[in-house]
Amino acid sequence: MAEITYLEAIREALDEEMARDPNVFLLGEDIGVFGGAFKVTEGLLAKYGEPRVIDSPISEIAIVGAAAGAAHMGMRPVVEMQFIDFVANAYDMLTNYVATARYRAFLPCPMVVRGPSGGYVRGGPFHSQNPEAGFIHTPGLKVVYPATAEDAKGLMKAAIRDEDCVLFFEHKYLYRRVKGVMPAGDHVVPIGKARTARDGRDLSIITYAATVHKALDAAEQLQAEGISAEVIDLRTLAPLDDEAIFNTVRKTNRVLVVHEDTRTGGIAGEITARINESCFAHLDAPVLRVTAHDIPLPYAPALEDFVLPQVADIVTAAKRLVQW
Repeated sequence: MAEITYLEAIREALDEEMARDPNVFLLGEDIGVFGGAFKVTEGLLAKYGEPRVIDSPISEIAIVGAAAGAAHMGMRPVVEMQFIDFVANAYDMLTNYVATARYRAFLPCPMVVRGPSGGYVRGGPFHSQNPEAGFIHTPGLKVVYPATAEDAKGLMKAAIRDEDCVLFFEHKYLYRRVKGVMPAGDHVVPIGKARTARDGRDLSIITYAATVHKALDAAEQLQAEGISAEVIDLRTLAPLDDEAIFNTVRKTNRVLVVHEDTRTGGIAGEITARINESCFAHLDAPVLRVTAHDIPLPYAPALEDFVLPQVADIVTAAKRLVQW
């Protein structure tokens, strides 16, 4: 079978789920006639019509609120944030209403909120954010952030079928740069399960999204120097796969957590705390982090490259770990 891009894999998942279940519909800004800001939904309006591919007003809180109401009535809406940065406008609706609906009123809320995330694309501070940490601590929400085309498709299908709200972050740097061959049949990747992207013995690099690929590049460089790095792709951030995290800690005894989000309040701190609580006796060195700096992401290429984690940063931290 031919390779398709990360972006095409998401579109393929949407298409297959819309064909499988007439209750699935799409809602968002410019997703119909225009096909979405990044063309993820291109062609779906012509195939499924306006009742199922709905161009919305520019109001993220209204879009999410309308989707929540539809979800309560048995529909399965998939909401696009034109850029995930603007999900902040729907924070109240997501955290105070959607996340608590099942607990307050026994109302299921099977909906997906998806959109382009992340930097490395010279998008500046309004179009490059990774706001996942603002949602992973909210009970009732699931958070997914795939790194490969295969997982982008399989996790999207799982998210649409889930009985609760799933926030689906799509790294825009990966949209057309990462490709994969889709497995045959109904390809669904379970939410909440990490994967081992590379086996290793000397240290574990735990990461997700675009930094998975940087971690793999770093692992290649480290291998040339005799250092074997295991790379764990979390795939799902809420719920975290504690079993996969603890197993790799027990295997290598050294851990480096890498993510594109800022250092303060990022998920690396939560992962480190869980390792300290459950696997401290297996550590031969402190858990280290490679993250973005705690500043809004600059537009200038040299400054963006400085702020965001790079392969060289991962290599340097990994060498520090193995020499501890």
